[in-house]
Amino acid sequence: MHDLNPTFSCVDGDTVRRLVFEDLEGCLRTVRDAYVAHESGKTVNPTSVFLRFPERPRCRIIALPAHLGDRWQVSGMKWIASYPENVQRGIPRASAVLILNDGETGYPFACLEASVISAMRTAASAALAAHHLHSRDHRAKCLGIIGTGLIARHVFRVLQGTGWQFDEVRLYDHDRASAESLATRIRTLGFAGRVTVTTTNKDVLAESDLIVFATTAATPHVQNQDFLASCPTVLHLSLRDLSPEVVLAANNVVDDVEHVMSAGTSVQLAEQASGSRGFVTGSLAALMNGQCSLEQGKATVFSPFGLGILDVALGAWIYERASASGALVKIPNFFGDLQW
Repeated sequence: MHDLNPTFSCVDGDTVRRLVFEDLEGCLRTVRDAYVAHESGKTVNPTSVFLRFPERPRCRIIALPAHLGDRWQVSGMKWIASYPENVQRGIPRASAVLILNDGETGYPFACLEASVISAMRTAASAALAAHHLHSRDHRAKCLGIIGTGLIARHVFRVLQGTGWQFDEVRLYDHDRASAESLATRIRTLGFAGRVTVTTTNKDVLAESDLIVFATTAATPHVQNQDFLASCPTVLHLSLRDLSPEVVLAANNVVDDVEHVMSAGTSVQLAEQASGSRGFVTGSLAALMNGQCSLEQGKATVFSPFGLGILDVALGAWIYERASASGALVKIPNFFGDLQW
Protein backbone atom coordinates (compact mmCIF):
# COMPACT_ATOMS: atom_id res chain seq x y z
CA MET A 1 0.00 0.00 0.00
CA HIS A 2 2.68 2.48 0.93
CA ASP A 3 6.24 2.98 2.20
CA LEU A 4 7.04 0.45 4.95
CA ASN A 5 9.04 3.08 6.84
CA PRO A 6 6.38 4.18 9.36
CA THR A 7 5.21 7.72 8.66
CA PHE A 8 1.96 9.50 9.41
CA SER A 9 0.01 12.11 7.45
CA CYS A 10 -3.33 13.92 7.59
CA VAL A 11 -5.73 14.88 4.83
CA ASP A 12 -8.07 17.75 5.67
CA GLY A 13 -11.69 18.10 4.64
CA ASP A 14 -11.13 20.69 1.93
CA THR A 15 -8.58 18.42 0.25
CA VAL A 16 -10.87 15.40 0.53
CA ARG A 17 -13.76 17.34 -1.02
CA ARG A 18 -11.62 18.71 -3.85
CA LEU A 19 -10.12 15.35 -4.78
CA VAL A 20 -13.47 13.56 -4.75
CA PHE A 21 -15.31 16.07 -6.90
CA GLU A 22 -12.42 16.26 -9.36
CA ASP A 23 -13.08 12.62 -10.29
CA LEU A 24 -16.59 11.42 -9.49
CA GLU A 25 -16.30 8.53 -11.94
CA GLY A 26 -13.15 7.39 -10.14
CA CYS A 27 -15.02 7.59 -6.84
CA LEU A 28 -17.79 5.35 -8.20
CA ARG A 29 -15.29 2.87 -9.62
CA THR A 30 -13.59 2.63 -6.25
CA VAL A 31 -16.86 1.92 -4.44
CA ARG A 32 -17.89 -0.58 -7.11
CA ASP A 33 -14.54 -2.40 -6.84
CA ALA A 34 -14.91 -2.59 -3.05
CA TYR A 35 -18.38 -4.13 -3.41
CA VAL A 36 -17.06 -6.70 -5.87
CA ALA A 37 -14.11 -7.53 -3.60
CA HIS A 38 -16.49 -7.96 -0.67
CA GLU A 39 -18.78 -10.27 -2.66
CA SER A 40 -15.79 -12.43 -3.61
CA GLY A 41 -14.59 -12.77 -0.02
CA LYS A 42 -11.53 -10.52 -0.23
CA THR A 43 -12.54 -8.25 2.64
CA VAL A 44 -13.10 -8.38 6.38
CA ASN A 45 -16.03 -6.26 7.56
CA PRO A 46 -16.89 -6.83 11.26
CA THR A 47 -20.08 -5.65 12.85
CA SER A 48 -20.09 -1.92 13.60
CA VAL A 49 -19.80 -0.90 17.25
CA PHE A 50 -22.29 1.67 18.58
CA LEU A 51 -21.33 3.90 21.50
CA ARG A 52 -24.57 5.22 23.02
CA PHE A 53 -25.28 7.53 25.93
CA PRO A 54 -28.20 6.81 28.32
CA GLU A 55 -28.63 10.50 29.12
CA ARG A 56 -28.58 11.48 25.43
CA PRO A 57 -30.38 8.68 23.55
CA ARG A 58 -30.43 10.49 20.20
CA CYS A 59 -26.63 10.78 20.13
CA ARG A 60 -24.20 8.05 19.15
CA ILE A 61 -20.67 7.41 17.93
CA ILE A 62 -20.08 4.45 15.63
CA ALA A 63 -16.85 2.57 14.92
CA LEU A 64 -16.66 0.82 11.54
CA PRO A 65 -13.50 -1.33 11.26
CA ALA A 66 -12.69 -3.03 7.97
CA HIS A 67 -9.93 -4.65 5.93
CA LEU A 68 -9.50 -4.73 2.16
CA GLY A 69 -7.25 -7.41 0.72
CA ASP A 70 -6.74 -7.94 -3.00
CA ARG A 71 -4.97 -4.95 -4.60
CA TRP A 72 -5.48 -2.67 -1.58
CA GLN A 73 -3.90 -4.48 1.40
CA VAL A 74 -5.09 -1.78 3.77
CA SER A 75 -7.14 -1.76 6.95
CA GLY A 76 -8.88 1.08 8.70
CA MET A 77 -11.66 2.38 10.88
CA LYS A 78 -14.16 5.18 10.51
CA TRP A 79 -15.15 6.83 13.80
CA ILE A 80 -18.32 8.81 13.14
CA ALA A 81 -20.42 10.79 15.61
CA SER A 82 -24.07 11.68 15.12
CA TYR A 83 -25.37 14.45 17.38
CA PRO A 84 -28.71 15.70 15.99
CA GLU A 85 -28.74 18.73 18.31
CA ASN A 86 -25.75 20.09 16.41
CA VAL A 87 -28.12 21.33 13.71
CA GLN A 88 -29.58 23.82 16.18
CA ARG A 89 -26.03 24.88 17.03
CA GLY A 90 -25.42 25.76 13.40
CA ILE A 91 -22.96 22.92 12.75
CA PRO A 92 -23.47 19.60 10.91
CA ARG A 93 -25.06 16.68 12.73
CA ALA A 94 -22.25 14.27 11.84
CA SER A 95 -18.47 14.48 12.24
CA ALA A 96 -15.95 11.78 11.45
CA VAL A 97 -12.35 10.73 11.00
CA LEU A 98 -10.90 7.74 9.14
CA ILE A 99 -7.69 6.00 10.21
CA LEU A 100 -5.84 3.88 7.63
CA ASN A 101 -3.41 1.09 8.58
CA ASP A 102 -0.70 -0.45 6.43
CA GLY A 103 -1.56 -4.02 5.45
CA GLU A 104 2.02 -5.24 5.91
CA THR A 105 3.08 -3.66 9.22
CA GLY A 106 -0.25 -2.70 10.77
CA TYR A 107 1.07 0.81 11.40
CA PRO A 108 -1.49 3.59 10.98
CA PHE A 109 -0.24 5.86 8.23
CA ALA A 110 -3.01 8.41 7.72
CA CYS A 111 -5.91 10.23 9.33
CA LEU A 112 -8.48 11.70 6.95
CA GLU A 113 -11.43 13.99 7.66
CA ALA A 114 -14.24 11.55 6.95
CA SER A 115 -17.61 13.29 7.03
CA VAL A 116 -17.26 13.93 3.29
CA ILE A 117 -15.90 10.40 2.72
CA SER A 118 -18.88 8.96 4.60
CA ALA A 119 -21.38 11.04 2.63
CA MET A 120 -19.65 10.34 -0.68
CA ARG A 121 -19.44 6.57 -0.23
CA THR A 122 -23.18 6.63 0.52
CA ALA A 123 -23.87 8.83 -2.50
CA ALA A 124 -21.67 6.67 -4.74
CA SER A 125 -23.48 3.56 -3.50
CA ALA A 126 -26.80 5.21 -4.34
CA ALA A 127 -25.62 6.19 -7.81
CA LEU A 128 -24.38 2.66 -8.52
CA ALA A 129 -27.72 1.25 -7.38
CA ALA A 130 -29.63 3.74 -9.54
CA HIS A 131 -27.57 2.69 -12.56
CA HIS A 132 -28.07 -1.04 -12.07
CA LEU A 133 -31.62 -1.02 -10.67
CA HIS A 134 -33.32 1.86 -12.45
CA SER A 135 -31.80 3.06 -15.71
CA ARG A 136 -28.58 2.26 -17.55
CA ASP A 137 -29.09 5.43 -19.62
CA HIS A 138 -29.10 7.55 -16.44
CA ARG A 139 -32.55 9.00 -16.84
CA ALA A 140 -35.58 9.32 -14.55
CA LYS A 141 -38.73 11.33 -15.10
CA CYS A 142 -38.88 12.61 -11.52
CA LEU A 143 -36.28 12.31 -8.76
CA GLY A 144 -37.90 12.45 -5.34
CA ILE A 145 -35.85 13.18 -2.23
CA ILE A 146 -37.26 12.76 1.28
CA GLY A 147 -34.87 14.13 3.87
CA THR A 148 -32.82 17.00 2.46
CA GLY A 149 -29.66 17.20 4.57
CA LEU A 150 -26.00 16.53 3.80
CA ILE A 151 -26.49 13.05 2.35
CA ALA A 152 -29.23 14.24 0.01
CA ARG A 153 -27.04 17.08 -1.24
CA HIS A 154 -24.20 14.69 -2.04
CA VAL A 155 -26.50 12.18 -3.71
CA PHE A 156 -27.85 14.85 -6.06
CA ARG A 157 -24.37 16.14 -6.87
CA VAL A 158 -23.08 12.66 -7.65
CA LEU A 159 -26.10 11.81 -9.80
CA GLN A 160 -25.84 15.09 -11.70
CA GLY A 161 -22.05 14.84 -11.96
CA THR A 162 -22.25 11.36 -13.49
CA GLY A 163 -24.72 12.33 -16.20
CA TRP A 164 -28.16 11.68 -14.74
CA GLN A 165 -31.04 13.66 -16.24
CA PHE A 166 -34.41 14.42 -14.66
CA ASP A 167 -37.44 16.38 -15.83
CA GLU A 168 -38.31 17.28 -12.24
CA VAL A 169 -36.91 17.04 -8.73
CA ARG A 170 -39.38 16.87 -5.84
CA LEU A 171 -38.21 17.54 -2.28
CA TYR A 172 -39.72 17.00 1.14
CA ASP A 173 -38.36 17.52 4.62
CA HIS A 174 -40.25 18.12 7.87
CA ASP A 175 -37.99 21.18 8.12
CA ARG A 176 -39.18 23.13 5.09
CA ALA A 177 -36.22 25.51 5.31
CA SER A 178 -33.90 22.56 4.71
CA ALA A 179 -35.86 21.52 1.62
CA GLU A 180 -35.87 25.09 0.31
CA SER A 181 -32.11 25.26 0.86
CA LEU A 182 -31.55 22.11 -1.17
CA ALA A 183 -33.84 23.43 -3.90
CA THR A 184 -31.70 26.56 -4.11
CA ARG A 185 -28.51 24.46 -4.27
CA ILE A 186 -29.94 22.33 -7.06
CA ARG A 187 -30.84 25.39 -9.13
CA THR A 188 -27.40 26.89 -8.45
CA LEU A 189 -25.80 23.72 -9.82
CA GLY A 190 -27.43 24.46 -13.16
CA PHE A 191 -30.37 22.06 -13.07
CA ALA A 192 -32.77 23.28 -15.76
CA GLY A 193 -35.82 21.19 -14.83
CA ARG A 194 -38.59 21.90 -12.36
CA VAL A 195 -37.72 21.83 -8.65
CA THR A 196 -40.71 21.45 -6.32
CA VAL A 197 -40.73 21.61 -2.53
CA THR A 198 -43.77 19.65 -1.35
CA THR A 199 -45.83 19.91 1.82
CA THR A 200 -46.02 16.14 2.45
CA ASN A 201 -43.91 13.13 1.56
CA LYS A 202 -46.96 11.69 -0.22
CA ASP A 203 -46.54 14.32 -2.94
CA VAL A 204 -43.00 13.01 -3.52
CA LEU A 205 -43.94 9.33 -3.43
CA ALA A 206 -46.90 9.70 -5.78
CA GLU A 207 -44.99 11.41 -8.61
CA SER A 208 -41.41 10.09 -8.48
CA ASP A 209 -39.97 7.10 -10.31
CA LEU A 210 -36.58 7.36 -8.54
CA ILE A 211 -36.92 8.02 -4.80
CA VAL A 212 -34.19 8.75 -2.24
CA PHE A 213 -34.83 8.44 1.49
CA ALA A 214 -32.16 10.29 3.49
CA THR A 215 -33.94 11.07 6.75
CA THR A 216 -33.10 10.67 10.42
CA ALA A 217 -36.20 8.52 11.05
CA ALA A 218 -35.79 5.96 13.82
CA THR A 219 -38.97 3.99 13.03
CA PRO A 220 -41.06 3.42 9.88
CA HIS A 221 -43.32 6.29 8.86
CA VAL A 222 -44.30 5.16 5.34
CA GLN A 223 -47.05 2.59 5.80
CA ASN A 224 -49.12 2.89 2.61
CA GLN A 225 -48.00 0.69 -0.29
CA ASP A 226 -49.93 2.57 -2.97
CA PHE A 227 -46.86 4.40 -4.27
CA LEU A 228 -45.31 1.06 -5.25
CA ALA A 229 -47.92 0.54 -7.97
CA SER A 230 -45.92 2.63 -10.44
CA CYS A 231 -42.84 0.43 -9.80
CA PRO A 232 -40.39 3.12 -8.64
CA THR A 233 -36.80 2.49 -7.62
CA VAL A 234 -36.33 3.40 -3.96
CA LEU A 235 -32.87 4.20 -2.61
CA HIS A 236 -33.60 3.62 1.07
CA LEU A 237 -30.40 5.14 2.44
CA SER A 238 -31.77 5.98 5.89
CA LEU A 239 -32.96 2.37 6.33
CA ARG A 240 -35.85 2.88 8.78
CA ASP A 241 -38.51 4.77 6.80
CA LEU A 242 -40.51 1.91 5.26
CA SER A 243 -42.93 -0.40 7.03
CA PRO A 244 -42.34 -4.16 6.76
CA GLU A 245 -45.39 -4.40 4.50
CA VAL A 246 -43.87 -1.94 2.03
CA VAL A 247 -40.55 -3.80 2.06
CA LEU A 248 -42.19 -7.19 1.53
CA ALA A 249 -44.13 -5.90 -1.50
CA ALA A 250 -40.96 -5.00 -3.43
CA ASN A 251 -37.77 -6.45 -4.85
CA ASN A 252 -35.14 -5.96 -2.16
CA VAL A 253 -31.46 -5.38 -2.87
CA VAL A 254 -28.96 -4.81 -0.03
CA ASP A 255 -25.23 -4.28 0.34
CA ASP A 256 -24.71 -7.14 2.81
CA VAL A 257 -27.52 -9.35 4.09
CA GLU A 258 -26.02 -10.06 7.53
CA HIS A 259 -25.20 -6.45 8.27
CA VAL A 260 -28.50 -4.95 7.17
CA MET A 261 -30.51 -7.41 9.30
CA SER A 262 -29.69 -5.48 12.47
CA ALA A 263 -30.18 -2.23 14.38
CA GLY A 264 -33.92 -2.03 13.76
CA THR A 265 -33.75 -1.45 10.01
CA SER A 266 -36.90 -1.82 7.94
CA VAL A 267 -35.36 -4.90 6.36
CA GLN A 268 -34.82 -6.50 9.77
CA LEU A 269 -38.42 -5.68 10.73
CA ALA A 270 -39.56 -7.33 7.49
CA GLU A 271 -37.54 -10.43 8.38
CA GLN A 272 -39.20 -10.54 11.78
CA ALA A 273 -42.65 -10.06 10.25
CA SER A 274 -42.21 -12.70 7.54
CA GLY A 275 -40.14 -15.20 9.50
CA SER A 276 -37.45 -15.52 6.82
CA ARG A 277 -35.06 -13.66 4.55
CA GLY A 278 -36.56 -15.04 1.38
CA PHE A 279 -37.85 -11.62 0.35
CA VAL A 280 -34.26 -10.40 -0.23
CA THR A 281 -33.39 -10.59 -3.92
CA GLY A 282 -29.64 -10.37 -3.29
CA SER A 283 -26.75 -7.97 -2.90
CA LEU A 284 -25.98 -5.12 -5.28
CA ALA A 285 -22.66 -6.79 -6.15
CA ALA A 286 -24.44 -10.07 -6.95
CA LEU A 287 -26.81 -8.16 -9.21
CA MET A 288 -23.89 -6.40 -10.91
CA ASN A 289 -22.20 -9.78 -11.42
CA GLY A 290 -25.35 -11.29 -12.94
CA GLN A 291 -25.82 -13.71 -10.03
CA CYS A 292 -29.41 -12.62 -9.35
CA SER A 293 -32.11 -10.68 -11.15
CA LEU A 294 -35.10 -8.48 -10.37
CA GLU A 295 -38.70 -9.59 -10.69
CA GLN A 296 -40.26 -7.44 -13.38
CA GLY A 297 -43.39 -5.43 -12.64
CA LYS A 298 -42.40 -4.73 -9.03
CA ALA A 299 -40.88 -1.76 -7.27
CA THR A 300 -37.29 -2.19 -6.12
CA VAL A 301 -35.89 -1.05 -2.78
CA PHE A 302 -32.14 -0.70 -2.20
CA SER A 303 -31.21 -0.77 1.49
CA PRO A 304 -27.46 -0.27 2.08
CA PHE A 305 -26.42 -0.66 5.72
CA GLY A 306 -23.14 1.11 4.95
CA LEU A 307 -20.03 -1.05 4.94
CA GLY A 308 -16.75 0.07 6.48
CA ILE A 309 -14.89 -1.35 3.48
CA LEU A 310 -16.34 1.46 1.36
CA ASP A 311 -14.90 4.11 3.68
CA VAL A 312 -11.51 2.39 3.71
CA ALA A 313 -11.45 1.94 -0.08
CA LEU A 314 -12.45 5.54 -0.74
CA GLY A 315 -10.04 6.80 1.93
CA ALA A 316 -7.14 4.84 0.41
CA TRP A 317 -8.00 6.19 -3.05
CA ILE A 318 -8.07 9.76 -1.71
CA TYR A 319 -4.80 9.22 0.19
CA GLU A 320 -3.04 8.08 -2.98
CA ARG A 321 -4.37 11.09 -4.90
CA ALA A 322 -3.35 13.46 -2.09
CA SER A 323 0.12 11.93 -1.97
CA ALA A 324 0.56 12.24 -5.73
CA SER A 325 -0.51 15.89 -5.69
CA GLY A 326 1.60 16.87 -2.66
CA ALA A 327 -1.48 17.59 -0.55
CA LEU A 328 -0.60 15.39 2.43
CA VAL A 329 0.02 17.14 5.74
CA LYS A 330 2.91 15.09 7.14
CA ILE A 331 3.43 14.73 10.89
CA PRO A 332 7.19 14.35 11.54
CA ASN A 333 8.22 11.86 14.24
CA PHE A 334 4.61 10.92 14.95
CA PHE A 335 5.67 7.48 16.22
CA GLY A 336 8.60 8.73 18.27
CA ASP A 337 11.45 6.27 18.85
CA LEU A 338 11.12 3.34 16.42
CA GLN A 339 14.19 1.51 17.75
CA TRP A 340 12.76 -1.44 19.63
